[in-house]
Amino acid sequence: MDLVIRDARVIDGTGARSCRADVGIRDGRIAVITREGDGGPRPGAPRTLDADGLALAPGFIDMHAHSDLALLRDPDLSAKVAQGVTLDVIGQDGLSYAPVDERTLGDTCAAIAGWNGDGSDVDVDWRTVGGYLDRLDRQGIAVNAAYLVPQGTVRMLAMGWEDRVATPAETRHMQALVAQGLEQGAVGLSSGLTYPPGMYAPDAELVELCRVVAAYGGYYCPHHRSYGAGALDAYAQMVAVAREAGCALHLAHATLNFDVNEGRAPQLLALLDAALAGGVDLTLDTYPYLPGCTTLAALLPSWAAEGGPEAMLARLRDDATAARIRHAMEVEGADGCHGVPVDWGTVEISGVCRPALAGHVGKTLAAAARERGEAPFATARRLLIEDRLGPTILQHVGHEENVQAIMRHPAHTGGSDGILHGLKPHPRAYGTFPRYLGRYVRELGVLGLEECVAHLTSRPAARLRLPDRGLVAEGYRADLVLFDPESVAAGSTFEAPRALPTGIPHVLIGGRFVMEDGRRTDVVAGRSVRRAPDG
Repeated sequence: MDLVIRDARVIDGTGARSCRADVGIRDGRIAVITREGDGGPRPGAPRTLDADGLALAPGFIDMHAHSDLALLRDPDLSAKVAQGVTLDVIGQDGLSYAPVDERTLGDTCAAIAGWNGDGSDVDVDWRTVGGYLDRLDRQGIAVNAAYLVPQGTVRMLAMGWEDRVATPAETRHMQALVAQGLEQGAVGLSSGLTYPPGMYAPDAELVELCRVVAAYGGYYCPHHRSYGAGALDAYAQMVAVAREAGCALHLAHATLNFDVNEGRAPQLLALLDAALAGGVDLTLDTYPYLPGCTTLAALLPSWAAEGGPEAMLARLRDDATAARIRHAMEVEGADGCHGVPVDWGTVEISGVCRPALAGHVGKTLAAAARERGEAPFATARRLLIEDRLGPTILQHVGHEENVQAIMRHPAHTGGSDGILHGLKPHPRAYGTFPRYLGRYVRELGVLGLEECVAHLTSRPAARLRLPDRGLVAEGYRADLVLFDPESVAAGSTFEAPRALPTGIPHVLIGGRFVMEDGRRTDVVAGRSVRRAPDG
């Protein structure tokens, strides 16, 4: 035995009632669990940790992470480690950095500069999914990482940024790219159906790609076509795609935003329950906050993005085309803004790439425009051009009753959707998991403690088909978190978004302390977590 954790309140991840126990760890795995009252000798080891007063749970799995480049540039990554996260699922929203080629790499970096920076500080020495995962392993990363093949990146590689139906040959090319990514270890396929170029794919094309995912035992994770006007129809469309393809479905950041959806969570849950009853293998994730977070460019109409980032910038520079864009956003309700006319008072700049523009951060577009004596669209247009589509935004459009209702659903898991880039990121990047435990368990009682831990551990592990993660059980990997149920809380706020949580003193990955006594150690224990070869 290498380590024994004594007298912990073990919350094993199943949702069952906790128990007091000693947990022995050997060679990175849980070797023995001796529960109070079992009798017999207690396990011994060269090192023991007194966990009296602490809960011991499986490490938390972030089902929707945007740390694709942060994992490579930041070996500390306290934003995740301090929350008790031991596994990030990346490659989200249909856009990430593999598979790419020399032609598409630059456009890919530009399209998601608001999520991860422009990538100029990272040596992108891979082109395939397997190459990216190999790079993670070769370099060593702070937490484990699983990858979703990004459908928008695949479409870009196969047919560029054109808004049209794929030819049969292009569809076969995309299917081959998805299959290659899954063979190289990806766990599924993601889409960003309000982000170009993935949003140009019709549902029939998505079905053909999901058939490949199903054949490999993966899952489909769509950011679907609307979280605002038409949101319920958009959810239903994704259920229909999954049903037709015979593919498991995981709904990304499954929420209902904007005024049109206030109080409509029961309708969404009824839709999901009907799908589950009809045999659809369905899960979802949410973050426990009201505002959303994306790029400012994402709010533009999809037609403005056809042809790629340079074409979008050219349209913004042209006065007549910019006027059309403004009309689509402010009057019609652009598809990029979920069919809802944009309210510039809800759109807060949270990050920029150019330091000279940092004075806009923390202000809504409406407030920034007032300071300059111009219309909000004029400010937004200027920022997009000068920062080359780099600005990140918070969008204050959520509803607390929807958030609480959805997180209670049995198919629910936790996902931060945390963007780590920018001067004033969304606090969910640093606070999602302790906020669940502190705010929604201890303070509000929306979820019981054991139930909430199951949402954050075993349920996501089951979706990822990981046979030895997500539980405190003998033989399982010793990816563990110890926290104080009476004090655990998110430290991050909208005013101080990078403040670390409290009440999580210890985190282990592979039996090694990555957090100890509330401080980040120098241990870098994360590796890629790849789909099992047998599917």
